[in-house]
Amino acid sequence: MAFEFRHKESFSTVLIKYFSFKNETKSFEPLTEILRSVRKINFQEVLAFLHENEEITDNFSYYLKNLFDGKPFNLSLTEANILSENAFYPELKKRILDKLLPNVENEDTVWYLVDSVSVRPKADLEFFKSLDQDSFSELFRLLKIDELSLKKSVKRELLFSLNILSWRIIGNALDVQVVNMAPEYRDFDNPFVALQNEIDLLNESYKEDPDFFLTSKSVNYKQIRIYMKQCFDFVSLAFKNSSKYGISGKINQALLKTRQQLQRMSDILSMMVFDSEEDVIKNSKKLIFKILEYKSHKNNLRELILDSTTLKSHLITNHTAETGTHYITSSRKEYLKLLWKASAGGIIIGACSILKILYSDLPSSEFGHAVIYSLNYAMCFVVIYLMGYTIATKQPAMTAATMAKVLSDGKNTKKNYVDFAHFVSKLFRSQFIAFVGNVFVTFAAALAVIYGLDVLFNYNYGYEKADMLFHNINMFESKALLHASIAGVFLFFSGIISGNVGNSSVFYQIPKRIAKNPLLNYFLGERVSRNLSEYYARNCSGIVSNFWFGVFLGVTGPVGKFLGLDIDIRHITFSTGNFAAALYGKDFNVDYYTFWISLITVGLIGFFNFAVSFALSMILAFRSRQINSDELKEIYREIIRYFMKNPFRFFLPIRSTLDGSGRKMVENTVVTKPEDR
Repeated sequence: MAFEFRHKESFSTVLIKYFSFKNETKSFEPLTEILRSVRKINFQEVLAFLHENEEITDNFSYYLKNLFDGKPFNLSLTEANILSENAFYPELKKRILDKLLPNVENEDTVWYLVDSVSVRPKADLEFFKSLDQDSFSELFRLLKIDELSLKKSVKRELLFSLNILSWRIIGNALDVQVVNMAPEYRDFDNPFVALQNEIDLLNESYKEDPDFFLTSKSVNYKQIRIYMKQCFDFVSLAFKNSSKYGISGKINQALLKTRQQLQRMSDILSMMVFDSEEDVIKNSKKLIFKILEYKSHKNNLRELILDSTTLKSHLITNHTAETGTHYITSSRKEYLKLLWKASAGGIIIGACSILKILYSDLPSSEFGHAVIYSLNYAMCFVVIYLMGYTIATKQPAMTAATMAKVLSDGKNTKKNYVDFAHFVSKLFRSQFIAFVGNVFVTFAAALAVIYGLDVLFNYNYGYEKADMLFHNINMFESKALLHASIAGVFLFFSGIISGNVGNSSVFYQIPKRIAKNPLLNYFLGERVSRNLSEYYARNCSGIVSNFWFGVFLGVTGPVGKFLGLDIDIRHITFSTGNFAAALYGKDFNVDYYTFWISLITVGLIGFFNFAVSFALSMILAFRSRQINSDELKEIYREIIRYFMKNPFRFFLPIRSTLDGSGRKMVENTVVTKPEDR
């Protein structure tokens, strides 16, 4: 089978072939071949050839004017790389479809022309920007397009684009939910309406005098810039207020779109300002660059995901960080209190771990086992939460968000890094003592429960399960560490759920709705309604996240079996309970290898639970707050230095002169409570 390769001709050959005569064609092929060939030679050779062959240059210039004549380019300015949907998933779906199967565009537009000629607009843009700009300006003069920005048709398109964007911005910005995000503007004139009024005045100026042009000293230009800045401030304030009021995906998308459109208006306006003769060619080049730039990003999925999720992840970690402050001990009293809470939680987990073993013998389908296991895990975690006790592995997702918030809200100085290192030592010792309380008491509680069952029913429930239990906590015979990592991912998800529920509760004002509900107030009374409201605000996020964490753990094993995949979960506390049951089942008569490898594996299960959950939470929290990677390196170095000097502070509540500043760092990160809107 033969393959035909397109012959790649040189720049001069292409020009001679197509423009040794006055070519009336409107075909894109000549321009496509020229773009392909011009990147393969020194640009000075291009200029030299055009200088030496004036007739060919004139014919080429005529072809360009003929090709672009009558083709509007407003779509390239008002549509490309601007969100077109009001929600994230429809926008994502649209971009994926456009990337795989490009949309069929109107062939009589610059949008279609650029798509057809420049298959890789991003690469073409980088090439043109890499050129010496004086040489690029010379090219514009040779091709007689240096005064492109002064053409009446171009000015009309720019003004029309400005109007389109302004109208669309008003439609989004005057939405009642968007307006409510910035109540500070209630007592002021809406800047978006004022901006539209100034655009209308600009339209009148061009209508009265087609040769009219703006300067940076024009009153109209200055007023547009002032109102445009106020509009940007409105959007920034709305995003900032999202920490207080929460935000929905729809509003997040609307604000992102408004900000993009405002920035596009700013770009267009800058191309309409002429303070000197140099601005003519400068604006002409800028127009070409901007069209290529917008088109090169029109279906960019990465930018969409980053822009659309950064704020939501910031809000999620913001509400999660508030919870995380409760898991950090500062004094000996708090340290011992956390030990007690973790120990009390260990008693409940010890009992539930034995129940899990008993449930596995129930005659049921995999679906039935999934439901039973899920309810067992969920009941365990929710009860521990409601009783105010602690699960050590739930801490990383919360405290990671707190760490990121402390970093982003603090001042990046040497002293701040030292304070933060001390803060990390308090966080680490809190994690350490919570693990100690959970693990040791879970072991004792599980032994007590299985011993009690043996005494009551005269049957050792661990005997038949011992070999399987030891196998599950042997890292060499099973995939215990992989399964521990899966549990760590679910711990991370539970933190996401907690933050998302907290954000939604604030945004939809659920506590206030409960407190002001007419039916509840009528039947239960104002006081009971208020108490229910406070209880919901305090516990809803924790209940929902713990419930779903239990469901995730419960369904993974049965789903894995159903799909024929070797996937399951290993949680350190339940693995500790299984270790106790296996030892009792063997009447504590096991060889040293089995004992130590099981003990080490249980410890590593805890490490992977912690490490995976903490790492994912830190990535989310740091990305949402856009913390500089160079700063992180310095912070890590400071933490290591602090550990080398004060290793015991990472495990024991030893007093320090930095306790006051460390406490202040945490207090300053607590989320501001929402005020009445």
